[in-house]
Amino acid sequence: EVQVVESGGGLVQAGGSLTLSCAGSGFTFDDSAIAWFRQAPGKGREGMACINTSDNTTVYADSVKGRFTISSDIAKGTVDLQMNSLKPEDTAVYYCAVSEIYIQTIGVVAPVVFDHWGQGTQVTVSS
Repeated sequence: EVQVVESGGGLVQAGGSLTLSCAGSGFTFDDSAIAWFRQAPGKGREGMACINTSDNTTVYADSVKGRFTISSDIAKGTVDLQMNSLKPEDTAVYYCAVSEIYIQTIGVVAPVVFDHWGQGTQVTVSS
């Protein structure tokens, strides 16, 4: 059975850092696109970053480029999202999701493209 589990969320002050981790199993981990989405109250689900684990290529939304870094660890079966210089507007529930297609642009990182989802982890950035 496919499992996707996020961890690492919490409360952090503006300017601080958090690292989220996504543990995946039950699929071909090294030949997938694994993305991080976030959803703030009253907002749609926003794709922020995605990694193609087959070749480690990545795409980022402009809003997080330079602050967030996505990486994969095949041996551990995890994908991390390193978040630096956090802002209050980063406050949201963060989701990890898995797709079978190769992702070439951030525009393709939309919920409909992703087949398997974690339950989400809350990130709250205080001012």
